[in-house]
Amino acid sequence: MKDPVATPRIHDVARLAGVSPATVSRVLSNPSIVSERTRAAVEKAVEETGYTINLTARNLRQQQVGAVLALVPNLANPFFSEILAGISETLRAEGLSLLVLDTRQTDPGAAGRGLQAYLNRSRADGVIVLDGSLDRSLFEHAACPPVVQACEWIDGLHGPKVLADNQTGARLAGEHLLALGHRRILHLTGPASNSLSVSRAAGVAEALEAAGLPPAPCIEGAFSLGSGHAASAGVLSLPERPTAVFCDNDEMAIGLMAGLRAAKIRTPEDISIVGFDNIEMSAYVSVPLTTVRQKRAHLGRRAAEMLLAHRETPSPDTEIILPVELVIRDSTAALRKD
Repeated sequence: MKDPVATPRIHDVARLAGVSPATVSRVLSNPSIVSERTRAAVEKAVEETGYTINLTARNLRQQQVGAVLALVPNLANPFFSEILAGISETLRAEGLSLLVLDTRQTDPGAAGRGLQAYLNRSRADGVIVLDGSLDRSLFEHAACPPVVQACEWIDGLHGPKVLADNQTGARLAGEHLLALGHRRILHLTGPASNSLSVSRAAGVAEALEAAGLPPAPCIEGAFSLGSGHAASAGVLSLPERPTAVFCDNDEMAIGLMAGLRAAKIRTPEDISIVGFDNIEMSAYVSVPLTTVRQKRAHLGRRAAEMLLAHRETPSPDTEIILPVELVIRDSTAALRKD
């Protein structure tokens, strides 16, 4: 007697559609190679039977894991949440899972060995690297899955990249402060060796040079609220206090505003502040932050799409640069004339 609740199989779909099981498999895995009539018949049979693909079995046959690994430098940083959401959305549509590893939570002495264990085709079908501080040698071995770099990048590591236009974004921030009359502009950077810090410094320098000004003095931070707060002491100790500060990310900008507020320095009346990223909280802090918006969910989707394409047809040095825009809020104001 037939079990009325038996799980439908591919043979059930084939029988109902009047085609072979192999044709059903082709429709489900590569529908573009079959006729529209056949595809419609199979899709109707799938719907009527309730058949679902056994992803685990398919992945085993194709020697795939069914998962992509994202390497993130700091999961506590809200900047990465939208990027990961965009990646996950695209992978989920392709039946793939997203694994996330916080690279800063690994023991520094064993970081290379710990990561190396994950960077293997037996653990992931692909890797999206969001941490530009990693050593490129981690990814330059035969067993490493296909790699796409997103947001940050590792100098000397070949492969596709999806990046925001960091230099243009920083230039727009600098031009905005200059248009408000500011000339004593400080740059609160991320770590000096970080790829984002370097490109954003170039953008600020470009704006200042066009105005006939020397490069901005810098204080080095760490892309964190705490480092921004700590930088306030450095800002206040300068012999000539800046009238404006461009920060390499929103977290540092928000931390800096808090540190200055504790010292009775007002934003923007005393010091104008610009961030970068447009994280959600930037619009809701006590003084809404002027910042540079990058479309993080879109960046994540493009990175995942690029990885999927790269797995099929490797494209060693393809680079996508996504546009950014300046978002003007309340943390910047015209230079006071007193």
